[in-house]
Amino acid sequence: MRISFHGADQDVTGSCHLIQCAGKKILIDCGMFQGGRDLSEENAEDFGFAASEIDYVLLTHAHLDHCGRLPLLVKRGFRGEIIATAATKDLARLVLLDSAHLQESEAKFQAKKFARHSDAEPPEALYTLYDATRCFDYFGREAQYEHGIHIAPGITVTFYEAGHILGSACVYLDLKEEGKHCRVLFSGDLGSNGRKILRDPAPPPKADVVVMETTYGDRLHRSLDDSVAELYQAIHTTFAHGGNVIIPTFALERAQEILWYLREGVERGILPAAMHVFLDSPMAISATEIFRHHPECYDEESASLFKQGRDPFHLSNLHITRDLADSMAINRINGGAVILAGSGMCTGGRVRHHLKHHLWRKNASIVFVGFAAKGTLARKIIDGARSVYFLGEDISVNANIYTINGFSAHADRDELLAWHQHTHAKKTFLVHGEEDVMHIFAKHLKGAGHTDVIIPSKSQVFELCNNQ
Repeated sequence: MRISFHGADQDVTGSCHLIQCAGKKILIDCGMFQGGRDLSEENAEDFGFAASEIDYVLLTHAHLDHCGRLPLLVKRGFRGEIIATAATKDLARLVLLDSAHLQESEAKFQAKKFARHSDAEPPEALYTLYDATRCFDYFGREAQYEHGIHIAPGITVTFYEAGHILGSACVYLDLKEEGKHCRVLFSGDLGSNGRKILRDPAPPPKADVVVMETTYGDRLHRSLDDSVAELYQAIHTTFAHGGNVIIPTFALERAQEILWYLREGVERGILPAAMHVFLDSPMAISATEIFRHHPECYDEESASLFKQGRDPFHLSNLHITRDLADSMAINRINGGAVILAGSGMCTGGRVRHHLKHHLWRKNASIVFVGFAAKGTLARKIIDGARSVYFLGEDISVNANIYTINGFSAHADRDELLAWHQHTHAKKTFLVHGEEDVMHIFAKHLKGAGHTDVIIPSKSQVFELCNNQ
């Protein structure tokens, strides 16, 4: 029994871990590397294993940094089975088609650029819409929470609610090989407790080995009530100065959660009924439709609203903008609007054009409600840059900048520690976090219990088995 690490190792993106047991090779996630630096070469590198030899992929959730290289895996020879929850399967289809479209668009742009300035061959798309479509042929059984799936002799997998985004899961593997037994638990990305829409993460089972995320392993989140109050105050202050509010929004979960609080703010009379809200993200629009089709993932309050025939994501002045022309027209509105647009880290998408039109305005506000990796445009603005270069221009940062981390879809330090305590793990691998954060969280783990903590490097291999 072995585990090897092929992504999100001392980094926050590209989650990809390989289990070898009983003659089978099982991949947990196959994510894309993301961030400010040029990662096209890293995403195109060898996986560190032969794609054709992978028997199963167990997908924790549909964020691009966990599923984004699945089409590449298929392109390079994977012919096994991808197992995920029903909601993850639906969201992954949306995410991967969008990613393929972006890959093809970038390849066309680079081809034109190379034609003008170089005799070298332009880089190819990492994968195409055809590759993404082929990938869906390999999605097989749909996992139900806390129902074991026997995938091979000596190997059973069980998915547990992770509370991160719709359909997200922790993956628990019960492994047996030649008289050896090991229980391995992958946290995936863990959500924060007490959030709207989704259920809290389920208490995890006991495990011998845990592989866990550490995104916010060095800090506590602000309370959700305080975060909502700050969002409302930011909107009031901005409107009073005649400006617009731009919220860079992750399409999956964050967009829906912000819509929930905007609706609730209007219904409670805290926000003006005349407030115009623009959901300017085709992916977020489609994701919201998928949310409506998966009530099995809701918490009690959300489920109750849907049973009453109420849509928790709808406001009377909500404008859905799929077309690019409608998106461009938003920037003719000088004040009184809240604009939700992707991407959340401002690495691409329509939000960059809204930032171009608003970042230099003193009466505008930019409200960040999620994690921003090092090197991304969002992180540069959050860290206090006075000007930023994007879309071919240097843009002054004069707008009011808010960072409200209480909306994070990731568990904070204490929630991570509490989750881990349930596992009674003897060995813990830390992944999916910035390296300095991992070291801080490792100290907390060691102080909280008896577990060996390992921070693996990319391509490192470890023996898993114990004699039981």
